[in-house]
Amino acid sequence: MTQGTKIAWDDTVLPFQLDASDIRGRVARLDGVLEGILRQHDYPEKVEALVAEMALIAALIGQSIKLRWKLQLQVQSNGPVRMIATDYYGPSEDGEPARIRSYASFDADRITDGSPFDQIGEGYFAVMIDQGEGMTPYQGITPLAGGSLSSCAEAYFAQSEQLPTRFQLSFGKSSTPDEVERWRAGGVMLQHMPKASPFAAKVEGSGDILRPDDLVDGEEGENWRRANALLDTVEELELIGPSLPPTDLLVRLFHEETPRVFDSQAVRFGCSCSEDRVRQSLSIYSAKDIQKMTTDEGRVTADCQFCSAHYDLDPKTVGFEAETTSGD
Repeated sequence: MTQGTKIAWDDTVLPFQLDASDIRGRVARLDGVLEGILRQHDYPEKVEALVAEMALIAALIGQSIKLRWKLQLQVQSNGPVRMIATDYYGPSEDGEPARIRSYASFDADRITDGSPFDQIGEGYFAVMIDQGEGMTPYQGITPLAGGSLSSCAEAYFAQSEQLPTRFQLSFGKSSTPDEVERWRAGGVMLQHMPKASPFAAKVEGSGDILRPDDLVDGEEGENWRRANALLDTVEELELIGPSLPPTDLLVRLFHEETPRVFDSQAVRFGCSCSEDRVRQSLSIYSAKDIQKMTTDEGRVTADCQFCSAHYDLDPKTVGFEAETTSGD
């Protein structure tokens, strides 16, 4: 079996705008990115599904961040899946791909027969943006609710940003007679333009958590509901199948809304770990602390949870006392 032919729009995010209804959005397709993320780990299928969904949401949200910024989505829960961390790194320069990495921490013996989201208990969904050195990171959180990670992301935008936001996602394992089975994901994100925000501050949610429809009324509300109704008609195969380019999908769904597309953003699997970063993280420890971390073989080792890279270091060369000694 082969890995299959790379499709031109795989691992891309296409931003667009619906000029007739003041709505912006993005279409994302992930293939190699998920392969890079998931092959590093031996996750149960339900955990893989959660990681795939989280990576797709990160790609859809992350396309809007600026060069060299970092977006992190994180789930913390008391369920079988204790944590999911997904990082999206904005391109270093214009024209370069963005990078995504992700991993999950879970208790294998607690995984149930329920849905992937059932593996997450009570906790929170967090969005963090790192704008670089010297800038205070931004963080917003929302409770885990709604039956999916995309519902949590919608609630975050409604509560923290006052922006009506909608995700329609499809992800799962795909295979053909001549291809290896692999995960594929595709999705569309809709977002009402920011001018809805002043109104949003005056409303109360329909429940404990503010939802997208709570933020718009009048003509804006009609535009939002019409675009959502059109998005509801999309089929799973249209989101992840190999025969429909994102531009054609937008025309098929929203031709009466006058869709306008912009330059697509390529995304790749990529980890930021390095030996220098490991040494930096160990620089806060004394020689006594480092000794406690030293293996029976006389080495200090570290493994990256995202990409499984293994680092093997001489204990005499790490820790803040090692730095002091080297400067003498």
